[in-house]
Amino acid sequence: MKKILFDTSTLVAASIISHPKHSLVLPYLQEVKKGINKGVVSTHSLAEIYNILTIFPANPRRISPQEAQQLIQQNIVDVFEVITLSELEYMSVIKHLSESNIIGGVIYDALILKAAIKANVDYVITLNEKDFKRVYPDFADKIISP
Repeated sequence: MKKILFDTSTLVAASIISHPKHSLVLPYLQEVKKGINKGVVSTHSLAEIYNILTIFPANPRRISPQEAQQLIQQNIVDVFEVITLSELEYMSVIKHLSESNIIGGVIYDALILKAAIKANVDYVITLNEKDFKRVYPDFADKIISP
């Protein structure tokens, strides 16, 4: 059994049938639900997923806030190990990025990777492989894209 952290992009793609990457990511989610692999998610991703699910232009209608909450609870929180970062871990990410001269929104990817490191995962699955490899190059061999 492999321990795999799913980033926000993969969980959103797996959750929305109309997402262009849905069919690529869904098998990974199904393996977690079947107990073939262990799924891990960062608490930061839970907030990002709620945001995206409630604004995603799904056809024929947008997902309601209540549906998003239920989807997150039933398909992620009840199935995945949820990893929380402490204040010190947040500050270590900020320090790492500042010392690496990395700026901007990539901090959110770095926070997700910090959760992966904390959880000692075998792999991180993402649709944003480039940024993930950039923020923690020493962890790059564990980052996969479907």
